[in-house]
Amino acid sequence: MDDDTRDRDGDARSVGTSAIERHIDLAALKVLAHPLRVRILDELSKFGPLTASGLGERLGESSGATSYHLRQLAKHDFVFEVEGKGSARERWWRRAPVGLSMDPTELGDTPAGRQAYDLVSREFRRNQESALNDYLARGADVLAEPWLKASMISTDHMRITAEELEQLSLAVRRVLEETIVRYREREVPPGARTVQVQFNAFPVIGAAEQPS
Repeated sequence: MDDDTRDRDGDARSVGTSAIERHIDLAALKVLAHPLRVRILDELSKFGPLTASGLGERLGESSGATSYHLRQLAKHDFVFEVEGKGSARERWWRRAPVGLSMDPTELGDTPAGRQAYDLVSREFRRNQESALNDYLARGADVLAEPWLKASMISTDHMRITAEELEQLSLAVRRVLEETIVRYREREVPPGARTVQVQFNAFPVIGAAEQPS
């Protein structure tokens, strides 16, 4: 599972192109395995740096709760304090400018690991679905025509093997990385806004496997 949303004000160059994705181990996963912490990362990805009180207002939580979870996330480098902004009482936080990658075969060896992986995966997916549903429900009302024309929602079904699915996923991943990095390594132009790119490739549960 990959969560490839990043802080829109983060700079991938600061961690190098080899660090454009972070592989999450079990220790870090356990820290992330809280619904509010996943939502905090999602908010920072979509809207850029925020304070604990700003996050609290957006998420319907107290600033004390968001401040506590931000500090826990910071201990494992999921978020960083924005230097030179804010004060000792009102600190600004940004998300680390890297995508997150989790391997279920590696993290699911123990009940605790499986539970943490399921929770984090479910929360990331819930946030993605919320963003997509919000676009479908409100996009035509709040977005200008050029943005609607530039958007795309596409679904394809095909019958392929597990090896072919892996090749497809890797090929798409390479294209995304090669394309997206160009937009991150430049000054953000006037008129730009946060855009979420979703790509899903998975076996359809309940569909029969092709017999030998």
